[in-house]
Amino acid sequence: MFPGDTIFGIFLISQLCIGVLGNSLLFMLYAYSFLVKPHQKKHIDPIVMHLLLANVLTIMFTLIPDIASSLGVRRFLNEVGCQTVLFLCRVTRGVSICTTSLLSVFQAITVSPSNSKWVGLKFKLYLWTRPSFLFFWVLNMLIYIHVIESITAIRNFTLVGPGFAHAYCQTRQFGKHNSSSFFIVLLVRDLVFVLLMICTSLYMVKLLYRHRRRAQHILSPHVSSQSSPEHKATRTILLLVGCFVFFYFSNNCVTFYSFHAHHKFPRSEGLSGALSCCYPTICPFLLMKSNRIVSQFTTSFSMKLPVSPVTFDV
Repeated sequence: MFPGDTIFGIFLISQLCIGVLGNSLLFMLYAYSFLVKPHQKKHIDPIVMHLLLANVLTIMFTLIPDIASSLGVRRFLNEVGCQTVLFLCRVTRGVSICTTSLLSVFQAITVSPSNSKWVGLKFKLYLWTRPSFLFFWVLNMLIYIHVIESITAIRNFTLVGPGFAHAYCQTRQFGKHNSSSFFIVLLVRDLVFVLLMICTSLYMVKLLYRHRRRAQHILSPHVSSQSSPEHKATRTILLLVGCFVFFYFSNNCVTFYSFHAHHKFPRSEGLSGALSCCYPTICPFLLMKSNRIVSQFTTSFSMKLPVSPVTFDV
């Protein structure tokens, strides 16, 4: 094992700990508010909780095999382990993509003006939120069922030619038709949800710009600088979508290169895993910014702290 592998393993362990702790902490805060203060819950809360759950699962199933590989553990996964871990890793990442898109659409419809044509979708979107979760899981399971039949434990450590190669797993020799169909379905799913994410984000940017221009004409400069909670949440989700799009395309570039490279390097797949987990790791900390549940918790916690009396020496 080389020193670079150890350093990379420590980085992955740090990413795993930060990502799992951040998502789990925010998920527990939402669950506490959902159970103890149900009257304060909002329609967007289940979407955020579902995204946090998908993030935790994505980080765990992606990084744990890469950490074991970086620390020199051999034969960490057998054939069944490879199929199970990679299937769950791909499914949870796909669910995270779909849920982020739903979050962006939900916020865009929420902040749309009362005379907008999207207003009629608000109530329907509230009813469709929970069924959409089930749809996301079923859709991604059907897409990635191909992984189970195409992945096996690694047999040759000197792999040559196009295909998926991990420290413990590799692709079988599958037909061209099945492979092409899989990539086409995957491309269609990503185009639909990522383009929907980008379009709703541009729509929210347009609304924020229009609101700012209107406020500058009507209100004083001091008042116009203040933002409503809805606009703060919109900026947070725009930052979230921008972060997702950046890491999504960066990860796809590395994955495309490693898949089509003539000689396989397991470290490139580890880099792809680290990039794919950057968004789930950063996501909870972006959501904590201007989050009402976090602010309520910190306020109530600070009020319960004992105040020490202050004495002055004369």
